[in-house]
Amino acid sequence: MATTIGRAHGKVALVTGASSGIGEATARALLNAGYRVFGTSRKATDGAILDGIEMVRCDVTSDASVASATQWVMTQSGRIDLLVNNAGMGIQGAAEESSIAVVHALYDTNVYGVVRMTNAVLPVMRKQGSGRIINLGSILGLIPSPFGAHYAATKHALEGYSESLDHEVRVFGIRVVLIEPAMIKSGFEQSMAAPDRPLSVYENGRANAAQWVSDGMKVADVPATVGKTVVQAAGAARPHARYTSGKTAGRLALLRRFAPASVFEKGLRKDMRLP
Repeated sequence: MATTIGRAHGKVALVTGASSGIGEATARALLNAGYRVFGTSRKATDGAILDGIEMVRCDVTSDASVASATQWVMTQSGRIDLLVNNAGMGIQGAAEESSIAVVHALYDTNVYGVVRMTNAVLPVMRKQGSGRIINLGSILGLIPSPFGAHYAATKHALEGYSESLDHEVRVFGIRVVLIEPAMIKSGFEQSMAAPDRPLSVYENGRANAAQWVSDGMKVADVPATVGKTVVQAAGAARPHARYTSGKTAGRLALLRRFAPASVFEKGLRKDMRLP
């Protein structure tokens, strides 16, 4: 079903958060599939080449930075055929333990950052009469995540945003797709922010959630798995609204869809050692 598009066709991809983890693996997969790839990082030097990936400085929480990065890519390539919104961050802790300031910062990257980048490239894609936007969501956009409520909420937000936007822009030849991985060995879990106002009443639950993540990482998929899924979604003539990525994500999506709610909830609480 999926077909990749070679550089002979002049296809240009822009991948946010491409300096490491899923973003880097995705950029490499697209490069190998024949795209000219621009990857963003907050610390990048415009024009630096990282193993064939052309790096661009961009902070997705800044309107000015997003506009500057998009313009730089357009100056270099003249078009943007594919945007992969990958940049993101996480918080691990009970919902009550994070202040509004911390939650706002999370949304500023995970949700508003996606909106900023998308708004920046849509005029380009409309003018071209074609384009594809791929948003990196999470299987946690489908299932609950105790002690990860705010992160899960940002991914639930991307579910609604992506599918709604897809209906709005199809008339311009643009499609919007969501990728839903589960746990990925990308180092993301090690960089998750801690709650800024921890409460002793949640210590045991928070510790159990951290152990659940640690156990899951032992059998997690590698970032290249997501890169392969992105290439598939990018090249599909008729893309699905969403793609799970990896065996765990696919299994969880099926359980969420077909298992009785009470059974799913009981299994989740057991896995996370919740009373």
